[in-house]
Amino acid sequence: MNSILLTLKVAFVTTIFLVLISMPLAYLVVRVKKRYRIFIEAILSLPLVLPPTVLGFYLLIVLNPNGWLSTSLRTLGFSGNLTFNFTGLVIGSVIYSLPFCVQPLINSFDSVPKIYLESARLMGAKRWDRFINIILPLSKKGLLLGSILSFAHTIGEFGVVMMIGGNIPGVTRVVSIDIFNHVEALEFSKAHQLSLVMLLFSFLTLIIIYFLNTLSERDLND
Repeated sequence: MNSILLTLKVAFVTTIFLVLISMPLAYLVVRVKKRYRIFIEAILSLPLVLPPTVLGFYLLIVLNPNGWLSTSLRTLGFSGNLTFNFTGLVIGSVIYSLPFCVQPLINSFDSVPKIYLESARLMGAKRWDRFINIILPLSKKGLLLGSILSFAHTIGEFGVVMMIGGNIPGVTRVVSIDIFNHVEALEFSKAHQLSLVMLLFSFLTLIIIYFLNTLSERDLND
């Protein structure tokens, strides 16, 4: 039960950070020139193709207590560690799940009719006003889809959280690691119970995603 609550907490906090980070990133992508956009999108999509252990390994190097980042933060007054704790889990999860939040937003921002933005610009609306009052309201389905995908993807991750968080009971032992521990200890009944929860959650997530896609197609047809 503790691992389930910890997993939900990590997924919830990660999703909040991802939404806040992905909105400006997606807006940047749709505004840059195409030759630069390809490069930026490739960087943002790296977690999709990198093995989770590779990503976790490099994060472990960057975030280790003696690394340049931790040292720089300590000079600014931050005394905590960035690995093997809740903070490390969130940082790893944000980077690992970033493509699942930013890509739906890029697609939604791209689909906003340019004539709306141009009309608003001619009427004196600043770039920030156009983003808040036109782009975001017309991209709410992409925002919802990105949030759901990010939350679900964070729930099921294993390699990154194992590398950067370890296997500390009550601190970094999320559901996926707990299942691995039960299997390793030949506790198959407990592994079955947690796996069934994950299976049902994944199935429900897919139903919600396909339902949202159906609504989007219906709106386009109307």
